[in-house]
Order: sequence, then structure tokens, then C-alpha cells
Amino acid sequence: MSDSESPSSSARLTKAFLKYQHVFVFLAPVLFVGFVYFGPLAPSDPAPGYWTNYWWLFPAFLTGATIVNTVGISGSALFVPFLIFIFPLFAQPLEAETLVKIGLISESFGLSSSSIAFVQYGLVDRRLALSLVLGGLPFVVGGALLSFVIPEPVFHALLGLALLAASYLLFKADLGHGDSAESSEESAAAAADGGHLPDDADKLGPAGVRTDDDGTVTRVDRDGETYEYDRSGYLKRFGNYSVGGTFQGLAGFGIGELGIISMLSSKIPVRVAIGTNHIVVASTAIIASLVHVFGGGLVGGHSMDLSTTPWNMVVWTVPATVTGGQIAPYVSAALDTETIKKGVGGLFAVIATALFLMAVGGF
Repeated sequence: MSDSESPSSSARLTKAFLKYQHVFVFLAPVLFVGFVYFGPLAPSDPAPGYWTNYWWLFPAFLTGATIVNTVGISGSALFVPFLIFIFPLFAQPLEAETLVKIGLISESFGLSSSSIAFVQYGLVDRRLALSLVLGGLPFVVGGALLSFVIPEPVFHALLGLALLAASYLLFKADLGHGDSAESSEESAAAAADGGHLPDDADKLGPAGVRTDDDGTVTRVDRDGETYEYDRSGYLKRFGNYSVGGTFQGLAGFGIGELGIISMLSSKIPVRVAIGTNHIVVASTAIIASLVHVFGGGLVGGHSMDLSTTPWNMVVWTVPATVTGGQIAPYVSAALDTETIKKGVGGLFAVIATALFLMAVGGF
């Protein structure tokens, strides 16, 4: 089939999936909760109130998932400190292994939900995301393997320092560059009549993207906002994503927090940077999770036992993170860049403080 002919069946299927992605995304946690409740992993004779004890985790994880997915960072960056510092105030303290399992299960659903939503919204640069994932994966795997032999308090302290530096750089960064090449009214009208969207036969979703011969990328999102940028700055981004990838493997988060800085400093528009960063964080989080699950047994470290998972907690956290992931693109599009900058910078500072407290308590 030539490029001028109708799209392939796979392209039509992809477009249909993205058009109705809300249905598929929200069906996933329903099936998950159903499997947990009726499946073999749940307690055979649960105590009264077992399934409703932790209902209050739903609003907490919904808020956290919306925040982290709005700014394109790892869910564990908020979930783990919450479970360490806040959760014991209302329930019993959790073991480190349990913290990791709840964080990974919840984050995997939330990141997948939000990634699909950002793709459907037209805010993901697929070529840029692929290069970042491929460049960061070796460091993610290496960091995950190192986590079995290096003390966690050292990692928490180092990541806290990295986040403080990232917070400082973010407050100094100019987030207004290339945010929109046209006014919302003009570009929305163009999107409405279909006459001025860039021509991209392989695009995911209704948004359009075009790359000119000089490397300039023109992207139009679902709201008709237009962004112009180029993909230069690969070396600068590689430096940040390699360091962040190592921390992602070590502590479960880091590549999103440091990676977003490199994209902004290399003149990627803030909303495109956030959307693209979701794919990077989601992909590397899955790889890091697999290494943590299976790698520990191979090198004599810790390994996970799903039979000890508190299923009465994840039946609330999974639907919450999926919902937060779907809300995030709309929150990101509604907020101005200065608000995003202040929110992310402040969030990094808070997370860094929590990490220092974790490090001090671990020594």
C-alpha cells in the first residue's frame, strides 16, 4: 500500500483504541480488582471489614497520582514517602518489601493510564521518547542490580541532593519557550476544520505532527495548541537521563525528575516534555520493576513474594492511580507554565526533604 492510500488496518485499530482509550483504561482496574477479590491470591476467610479498611487510600493516591502524572515524574516519588511517613499515623507501619510492592503495582497502572492519555492528547514525541528510553535502559538495569549491594540510605541521600539541585535548576529555567506558536483561537479553528493540521499519516490519536527538512517539529494537540521545537540537545539529555536512570533502578524514581529538567533546558515545550517524559518513566519503571522482582534471587538479594501483598490496599490504590492518570493531561493543559514550574520545583524540594529523613532514619 502506498503512502497516499488509506491507512493500514493496524493504524485504524490504533486510532480507534486511542479514541476509546478511557473505556479500555478503566476496564483494566475493574478486571484487576475482580481478579484480586475472586482470585486465588485473596484470603480465603477475610476478617470483617478486610476489603474496606483502607478506603481512605483512594483519595490520597488519587491526589498523588494526579500530581505526579501532571508533571511527568514517577509515582513512587510521592507514594513511598506517603506510605513511610503518613500511612503509619492511621495504620501499622509497613515493611520495606511491602512498600515497594504497593508502589510498583500502583505506579504501573497509573503510569500506563496517564501515558495513553497523553498520547491521545497529542503531547508525546515518540521519536524523542524512544531515544531516551534506549539511552536510559542500561543505567536503569545497572542501578537496579546495584541496589542489591549498596545501602538504601546512601541512595536516598544522594537522590535527595539530586532533587534539590533539580529544584534549583527548575526555578531558574524559562518554561515559556516555544509553548505555543499560534494563539489558541487560531490553532483551535484550524484543528476544527481540519485544514491546517500537520500531515502525519502514522500519528497516534487526532492530533498532528510534522517534521521539516531543517529538523523543526510542528505539533498540534487536541485543543488546537501548536508547538514548534527541534530535537537537538541529545547529549545534554543523555547526561541527565543516565544519572536519573541509575537512580530509577536504585530507588524506584529519579529518571522522571531529572529527565524533565534536561528536556526543558534543551528547549522542548513544557507540555510536550511532560507528555514525552511519561513514556520514558513508564518504560523504565517497568524494566526496573522486573529487575527488582527477578534480579534479587539471581544475585542473592531480596525478592518479592506476591502472596504477602496487602490486596485490601491495592484494590483502592490501583483504581485511584488510573483515575489520576486520566485527569493529569487536562490539569497539565489547564495550568500555565509558571504554575507548573513553581509546583514541580516545590514538589522536588519536599521529596528531597523526605528522602533526607529516610536516609537519616536508615543509618
